[in-house]
Amino acid sequence: MSGFFGIVSTKPCITDLFYGTDYHSHLGTRRAGIATFDGSNPHQNIHSIENSYFRTKFTSDLAEMTGNVGIGVISDTESQPLMVNSHLGRFALATVSRINNLAEIEAECLKRHQQFTDLSLSRTNPTELVALLITQGNDIIDGIRNVYSHVKGSCNMLILTPDGIIAARDLYGRTPIVIGRRGNDYAVASESHSYINLGFETCCFVGPGEVVKVTTSGIEQLKAPEKKMQICSFLWIYYGFPCVEYENINAEEVRYRLGETMGKSDDVEADFVSPIPDSGIGMALGYAAGRGIPYKRAMLKYTPTWSRSFMPVNQEARNLVARMKLIPSRTVLEGKNVVFCDDSIVRGTQLRDQVKMLYAYGAKSVHVRISCPPLVHGCTFLNFSASKTDNELITRRVIAELEGGTVRNLEAYHDDTTPQYAAMVECIRRHVGVDSLKFNSLQTVCNAIGIDKERVCTHCFDNSSYGD
Repeated sequence: MSGFFGIVSTKPCITDLFYGTDYHSHLGTRRAGIATFDGSNPHQNIHSIENSYFRTKFTSDLAEMTGNVGIGVISDTESQPLMVNSHLGRFALATVSRINNLAEIEAECLKRHQQFTDLSLSRTNPTELVALLITQGNDIIDGIRNVYSHVKGSCNMLILTPDGIIAARDLYGRTPIVIGRRGNDYAVASESHSYINLGFETCCFVGPGEVVKVTTSGIEQLKAPEKKMQICSFLWIYYGFPCVEYENINAEEVRYRLGETMGKSDDVEADFVSPIPDSGIGMALGYAAGRGIPYKRAMLKYTPTWSRSFMPVNQEARNLVARMKLIPSRTVLEGKNVVFCDDSIVRGTQLRDQVKMLYAYGAKSVHVRISCPPLVHGCTFLNFSASKTDNELITRRVIAELEGGTVRNLEAYHDDTTPQYAAMVECIRRHVGVDSLKFNSLQTVCNAIGIDKERVCTHCFDNSSYGD
């Protein structure tokens, strides 16, 4: 996970940069950094945020971060943004990327007698690798094209120069870049909510493969967008902050539509619907409207200290966070038949433990409704995936169980009309211990988002995508 924020201002930018970057804290918990240019003078600070929040680590740095242009990033992987001095001039670079062929590109750079000076998690820093690819170009645009031609996976870039920011979106637009405007000031961000309280309004979304330069004089297109797009559907389902818009489509509205569709088609007898917070809230509100039953909060998230439970690397730590952050309400649950809404089931361990807790606190029956289809494939394009490998997915374990110990016939498990799909869902239901379990269909997801399926990446559901 990672998210970045940039600012181009007619006045010192550090306050806007500080808060705009902080609004991406839901996308990373390990490393964070900010960089500014004051004329030709660069300033940079990078900190570990594993045991604290972004704001607490950077407050003491603000006085030295002078200048009217800057970028910041919060990441779960490498240290960034990095400062570079090359034949292209001085620039700072921040990326939102997943480079599947990092070792291959690394070897190619070493053959060119280029060197790597920064290690992240005991491997070459992916952002430094991207910087080297950029500096192989005759100019910045040529360098960005070089990145596009080499990287398998995905790569969004913010390049800070002394006079502005060059924003380059991934060739297939797998993750977003949005630009906000406040008079002659501009913000460039991964998530549109990051600049709302700073007085900016969205003016445009950078297209797939598009490159723009943003200065106080305006937005200059340096490379036109590509026709194909494969934006991650899971951004709307889970990762995005609820009020964020991607491609002019609000995440919370999509989640509401997913719940409403499910509610209209469901026939389970229930006293009320409750979210598994926070990611199930939008769907539960929609389900209540579609099904015509009350919305109640039978499980509460303790927000002051607990973050998203997939953030810790260790599975045991993830399970601990998942258990500690959610507190059931016995008064609301006792003797009731309850529908619980959530965004997805990844490994199934957290949901299984949550269900045990719900029954222990008096629920008569528990019915789980999931906003998306079963996750059958781990993501190979983004570091946004909650599961890094196929083997971690409960669907893969269940399919192997149904197929006699071998994972095969996956296409049959993609299709919600097949007996194999029905058997998979029933087996998952038994594993997590609920009275009933239903998933939304892939068509429902695409309808709720409102973008043609060929322009949305659905790889994790049906292995359908294009690009490397």
